Amino acid sequence: MNPTTATATATDAFITGDLSRPLGRPLTLAILGAGARGAAYADLAAKRPEVARVIAVADPRERVRSAFATKHHIAPEFQFAHWRDLLAQPRLADVAVIAVQDAEHVAAAIALAELGYQLLLEKPMATTEADCEAIAEAARRNRTALAVCHVMRYTPYTVKLKQLLLEGAIGDIVSIQHLEPIGHYHFAHSFVRGNWRREDESSSLLLAKSCHDIDWIADVAGQRVAKVSSFGSLTHFRPEAAPEGATDRCVTCPLQGVCAYSATTLYRDGLHNGGTKQYFTRIITAGELTEEAVTAALTDGPYGRCVYHSDNDVADHQVVNLEFDGGITASFTLTAFTPLENRHTKIFGTRGQLTGDGRHIEVYDFRAETRTVLDTSLDGSSAAEGHAGGDEAMFNTYLDALHRGRPELIVSGIDASLASHRVVFAAERARHSGAVVEL
Repeated sequence: MNPTTATATATDAFITGDLSRPLGRPLTLAILGAGARGAAYADLAAKRPEVARVIAVADPRERVRSAFATKHHIAPEFQFAHWRDLLAQPRLADVAVIAVQDAEHVAAAIALAELGYQLLLEKPMATTEADCEAIAEAARRNRTALAVCHVMRYTPYTVKLKQLLLEGAIGDIVSIQHLEPIGHYHFAHSFVRGNWRREDESSSLLLAKSCHDIDWIADVAGQRVAKVSSFGSLTHFRPEAAPEGATDRCVTCPLQGVCAYSATTLYRDGLHNGGTKQYFTRIITAGELTEEAVTAALTDGPYGRCVYHSDNDVADHQVVNLEFDGGITASFTLTAFTPLENRHTKIFGTRGQLTGDGRHIEVYDFRAETRTVLDTSLDGSSAAEGHAGGDEAMFNTYLDALHRGRPELIVSGIDASLASHRVVFAAERARHSGAVVEL
């Protein structure tokens, strides 16, 4: 099918407020932001051409946009340099996938909802509580099928974990302990040198990185958060912590070979040795895996800056404590100072303890004093790969919800996502005030 004929020719030919009827054609998708997230979702759509087809893209980077359009056979008239240019057109697709920078979510989501698009919105919803509420109100007013990409809700691991809890494997939940180990070089890339390093340009660390986790904890607990406290700050990635002799950029630094946060080590390892680090190398070079591109990025770009001499201000570690209506308590820790590894969770129940790492679940039974270990991986991958299958499961669930006329399949919709975002904002108020905040 030609991309231009994959779109409907009139507004009423698109999916509208009635989502209960199966669709007799593939969904059409417009991708706003062709970066890592937008590209991943487009690739997932390409695996199911009978269900969905990407027909439009908006991205300011000409080379990235052109490569994306070529890969997904997007006609020139459906390629836009900015998402606002797409808004200037009549509605082009059933669904808009919003994967632009966090600060742009509110304007894009509201405008697209008003035009009638169904929305798949990257987390966080927006960077302020008021903007999250504005998006929710616009989605309700326009009867928009909005799903936030809280992919952790959709993983086989989470589905199995919640099944075990529902079956009473550890009795009633009493408390939850959850850790997100961001990983030292991931943190340096994203939150010291990268797009999420400053609150005034993006958001707090808790919102940008861990609204996933707060949402997941609330989903597992199954109760409303009543109270929250939080502590955390930026303690290490500051000028006063710089080792003697450190320079402003890693390529000129005599310590680049021994520094744990060396940009030259990280991105050149990704270039030459592949693996997880190559993901970060691709980001700094816009996908061009050459020595010349890496050197240019390290020499002139933001990702070559010394982590002690950047302009970052987000926290590098934080704890959040939650109390739920029914009395369940939860403690959450996020920190930069770890290997890049899976999240770790312990759930303490009246009859046992559940321990999980995003893939494996261990259930300890108090009465029998036995341990049962389950592997929830579908393909042997680690929980770090595609969020343990969460990316694909979430995306496919959203597609199926619209294509099959099953909107109830969406478990990260407006109400649930808005509620967990409110907890994040309350936690930030608690961190800054030193007080316990009631919701």
